[in-house]
Amino acid sequence: MAEQITYRRVYEETAPKEGKRVLVDRVWPRGMRKEDAHLDQWLRDVAPSSELRKWYSHDPSRFTEFRRRYLAELRDAGHREAVEHLRDLAAHDKLMLLTATKDVDHSQAAVLAEWLAKKR
Repeated sequence: MAEQITYRRVYEETAPKEGKRVLVDRVWPRGMRKEDAHLDQWLRDVAPSSELRKWYSHDPSRFTEFRRRYLAELRDAGHREAVEHLRDLAAHDKLMLLTATKDVDHSQAAVLAEWLAKKR
């Protein structure tokens, strides 16, 4: 079922049949107008904490540790409601996780897609 959960940059053109479009960034993407994002939801509470995001600074050499810390954050009370909502969305529809990050394979969207696929 992993093909049901995908991820990509929010700036890319929308595609038909990609499922629910959910932005998983804590901050709004630079230069993106809300009406141009074509989002179904913005779940900023599922994003990494500001502290973790700043520490990571999108440095691929830190990705393994970022992934470990982020997965730990997903288990805390501050993320619980958003995580459950995301799981529910994934259980009922295709899910496209969106991020503004240039390197999407080293992003929270990639970690979430893998994590959600394993939880199914």
